Amino acid sequence: MQITVRPAGIRDIETIAENNRAMARETEGRELDPPIVRRGVEAVIRDPARGFYLLAEHEGEVVGQCMVTFEWSDWRCGTFWWIQSVYVRGEWRRRGIFRRLFGTLAAQARSRPDVAGLRLYVRRENRAAQAAYRSAGMEETRYAMFETVFQRGDPASPPHGHAGRDPVDAPPPARSGIC
Repeated sequence: MQITVRPAGIRDIETIAENNRAMARETEGRELDPPIVRRGVEAVIRDPARGFYLLAEHEGEVVGQCMVTFEWSDWRCGTFWWIQSVYVRGEWRRRGIFRRLFGTLAAQARSRPDVAGLRLYVRRENRAAQAAYRSAGMEETRYAMFETVFQRGDPASPPHGHAGRDPVDAPPPARSGIC
C-alpha cells in the first residue's frame, strides 16, 4: 500500500473541511456549520502563521489528515507544535495512516531547532485514538485542559464560559474577511 504524505494547499480546502465535519460527527455527535468550518480551514491554508495541514494520500485520494498550530514556550524558548484536526477515513483506520502522518510531522519538527516538541489533546472517551497516539510514541501528560469559549459576534453572550450554548453550533456572525 503506497501512502504519500504532503502539505495541503488551496485545492484541499473542501476535503479538509468535510473531514473535520465528519470527525465532529463521529467523535462528539456534533454537526458543524459548513461555511464556518470551510472559512476556518481556508484561514490556515492562506496564512502559514496560523498553522498548516498534512494530508495522507493513497492513489490521489486523501485518506487522512492533521493540522498543526503553534504555541510559544517561554520555559523552553521554543515552539510546541499542537497536532489538531486528526482524521483518518473509516476504511483506512488501523492501517498505519496516523503513524505515517505523525512520523512525517515528527521528522519535520526534529529537523528544526526552534521546535520544542509535539502536543495534542484528545477526548477522554476516545480510547482508540489514545492507543494510536501511544503507539506512535506519544505520552500522556499530567495536565488537564480548561477553556473559556467566546460567542463571537453575540452581544448577549456573558463574559465567561459557554452560557449553555456551544459556539460551534451557534449561527455564524457577520464577518469581514475569511474568519
